[in-house]
Amino acid sequence: MTAGPGKANRMSDHCALVVIDMQRGFLEEGYPLFCGEEARCIIPPVLRLIEQELLKGTPLFFTADTHDPDDKEFEIYPPHCVRGSIEAQVIPELTPYLDRATLIETTRFSAFFDTDLHHRLQRNNVEKLIVCGVCTDICVLHTVADACYRDYKVEVREDCVSAFDAEAHAFGLRHMEKVLGVRITQEKIK
Repeated sequence: MTAGPGKANRMSDHCALVVIDMQRGFLEEGYPLFCGEEARCIIPPVLRLIEQELLKGTPLFFTADTHDPDDKEFEIYPPHCVRGSIEAQVIPELTPYLDRATLIETTRFSAFFDTDLHHRLQRNNVEKLIVCGVCTDICVLHTVADACYRDYKVEVREDCVSAFDAEAHAFGLRHMEKVLGVRITQEKIK
């Protein structure tokens, strides 16, 4: 049996979609690490990407930055996304997808650090990750680097990532593409 047009790549890639830290603390005003209104612009394309990938049967993973009240990261950044707080929650726009996603709680910049993400991806025979979310130069970059170190193919959707500022965003994209060999793509408008 042969795959239909466009199916061969998807089947051989064994993709997963990883949505990084789309949480209230980063994407809603009033929290100490709010990424800004520009970051909120990625919500509609992220929603479209999730819908497109779910229709293809792509496994969906959400990461959530989750800290204890005395986390050492608070020596660098203000306290944020404390376990059980409202700001640690996935943004309301994405909560309808939580029942179809695997939630990975993270305590460091990389979603692979001290989590079972790699094990879950291996269990699904995943070879390629499509990555989106915030922040381009922090959690997205570190997760992507760790994915590359584990020999996953990685694609980052430029229209579906954002950072605190344009310079940091551009650095993150450039580093992932030029240093890590990541494929940077855009939404194809029909």
